[in-house]
Amino acid sequence: MLRFAPSPTGYLHIGNARVAVLNYFFSLNTNKDFFLRIDDTDKQRSSENYVEAIIEDLSWLGIKFSRIVRQSEREKSYRETFEFLKKKELIYPCFESPEELSLKRKILLKQGKPPIYDRESLKLTKDQISSLVSSGKLPHWRLKLDNDPISWKDEIFGIVKFDNLSISDPVLFRSDELPLFTITSVVDDIEFNVTNILRGEDHLTNTAAQIKLFKYLGAKAPSFGHFPLMRSKTGSGLSKRFNSFSLRDLRQKKIFPIIIINYLNKIGSNVPIDEISSFEKLEKTFNINSFSKNSVLFDDSDLERLNSRYLKTLTYDKLTESFDVKYNEKFWNVIKTNVDHLIEIDEWYEILNSNHNQKIKIDIDLLKLIKKYLPDEINDNAWSKWTEKIISQTNVKPKTLYMDLRFILTGRKFGPSMNNLLTLFKREEILRRIELNCE
Repeated sequence: MLRFAPSPTGYLHIGNARVAVLNYFFSLNTNKDFFLRIDDTDKQRSSENYVEAIIEDLSWLGIKFSRIVRQSEREKSYRETFEFLKKKELIYPCFESPEELSLKRKILLKQGKPPIYDRESLKLTKDQISSLVSSGKLPHWRLKLDNDPISWKDEIFGIVKFDNLSISDPVLFRSDELPLFTITSVVDDIEFNVTNILRGEDHLTNTAAQIKLFKYLGAKAPSFGHFPLMRSKTGSGLSKRFNSFSLRDLRQKKIFPIIIINYLNKIGSNVPIDEISSFEKLEKTFNINSFSKNSVLFDDSDLERLNSRYLKTLTYDKLTESFDVKYNEKFWNVIKTNVDHLIEIDEWYEILNSNHNQKIKIDIDLLKLIKKYLPDEINDNAWSKWTEKIISQTNVKPKTLYMDLRFILTGRKFGPSMNNLLTLFKREEILRRIELNCE
């Protein structure tokens, strides 16, 4: 059993999508169940709009999940766990303000020490705790880690080890007793029998504390794998907050889902990204051992390049599986091999179907010949017949004539082959655009 657990506080960016994709293909390859968990306990920051967007974007990528679990509907389980840990004295109340904790961390860092919580609150007596609560101070609750080293065999990093007290006792419950990720995730993973957790390396410290929690709650810890975070070309992290390459943005740019799936399956592994594999092949060949623990840089130009190459191979039916388009199959087949992006095809559609009003200076006698020899039937041979007759009756250079005619009809000096492009026009529209140059 695997899960993908986004927080609905923004659109999924490409880094989030990578975690979802790798979990999904691992589940397919190993014949394990896969579900979506919405981590929405923070009601102030969570939004139902983002929940809908997450589900929609994952479905667009082709990712399927057996169920959707919302943490906001599981408060009873978290409350029971809180009471259990409190009764067993495995969590303890702390009263420091965020400002006090920040100052402590700064002092430790200045001294060249790791910014680990000093456990001052463990020295409080019951009377002192009662007095603080009576004065209106509400505690947050930390997990009391034991002194035993924490280690596990990571799917990516190999043996990972934290010595005793080399990490802080993590906060599990806020002062309003809202459960935080460290505890809610473990409670859910136990209840839903999660066997494998694949996520970013920024969770390594969380994993150490969570392995202790699994033990304290009498459950077996899942197998963990931590992928190096994917960063932008500048080396900065990707963020939902700043909409860094969101799936929503990539959809608007008309990057095909199969391109994104291929890219995210292969980047950071020993598999070259240039081959575009089918969904089925990706499922069969997925291998967690092919991934490196080295840093991964996301280059959006790679997506654009792969998308362009894939675009030129697509049938009309394949195109319409991924995107709604306003043009027909004939238009698609004429245009696709001469453009690099679907946006360019949209532009050509507008050129052919809008009230074109481009003009170019052409000798009046040449314009008369252009009109005179326009074929009655616009078919695959019309362009060559038309231009051959014009050239035979004038001294104009073929290249000059071709470019002038292209500009009269499209307003562009370059583009798809005019042999094919001409067939997309009605004869009346060709004449209208020629007449426009006579005015």
